[in-house]
Amino acid sequence: MKEKLQQIKLAAQAELEKLCDADQLEQFKVKYLGKKGELTAILRSMSGISAEERPIIGQLANQIRSEIETLVDEKRTLLAESAMKHKLEAEKIDVTIPGKKRPLGHTHPVTSTAREIEKIFINMGFDVVDGPEIEYVSNNFDALNAPDNHPSRDMTDTFYINPEILLRTQTSPVQARIMRDNKPPIRVICPGRVYRSDEVDATHSPMFHQMEGLVVDKNIVMGDLKGTLEVFAKNMFGNDTRIRFRPHHFPFTEPSAEVDISCFVCGGKGCRLCKGEGWIEILGAGMVHPNVLRNCGIDPEEYSGFAFGMGIERIAMRKYNIDDLRLLYENDMRFLSQF
Repeated sequence: MKEKLQQIKLAAQAELEKLCDADQLEQFKVKYLGKKGELTAILRSMSGISAEERPIIGQLANQIRSEIETLVDEKRTLLAESAMKHKLEAEKIDVTIPGKKRPLGHTHPVTSTAREIEKIFINMGFDVVDGPEIEYVSNNFDALNAPDNHPSRDMTDTFYINPEILLRTQTSPVQARIMRDNKPPIRVICPGRVYRSDEVDATHSPMFHQMEGLVVDKNIVMGDLKGTLEVFAKNMFGNDTRIRFRPHHFPFTEPSAEVDISCFVCGGKGCRLCKGEGWIEILGAGMVHPNVLRNCGIDPEEYSGFAFGMGIERIAMRKYNIDDLRLLYENDMRFLSQF
């Protein structure tokens, strides 16, 4: 029995020297020290030896167990140190190697255009307000004088979540919220994303950005609207820019107008950008319809106002001479890095 114990000890020492990682060490520990290990098997077979030899063999077996446990602990420490050394060598950083240059990004042309528009109107005393993109039908249509039979309310023309809730088709619902919750005077602009069921092409997208404005106060007239938009156009496109109004119809304004600016490339003489007309359409505007004021709790006999709305992408395309709306959404760095 003594010889067998010594053989186990020598075999364990020899095997321990060859171990290379922690997994092998755990398997070794199970093999020699586990419940079904070789030393445990020796101790369980001691019933077959004499009573005089039993304490001697037991003491020797425990001594060898203790020695093997000590060797296992020492081996575990050596393996851990070796693994750390290997990891440090593998992950060593050569500080003399030049670093990787990361290109600096910049503001998207739609965002920079929106910020420029906001800055112009803030300098004229307007506040910037925001509202939810998921809106009630009552705010998007009813409050803005668009009856049930209005074409824009067609279920196939607008993204409805249910019959009472939709993705807003314009930022005008923000104006309705402002008028209901605040007493005049009101002077705000409302930027944000809007949604319409349009096929994607060079001039249309189911999602785009709008900037709408609203002024409500006593004695507001069409001349105030024209003067405000002239200041905007000159600041946005240059001091020589002129504007013109063309009669139009919007359900929430009366009278209404499409607003054009003189072409900032040819000065109104006619070129490729303005398609030879000398003028470029940029927004719609008009005096707030009395029904809209009334729907929002404002007395149209005491107050009047004007409103306007423009597509931010359209302004950006005109300003940067971009001929395809899709270019703004493709995230092609070769295109975006130009601005």
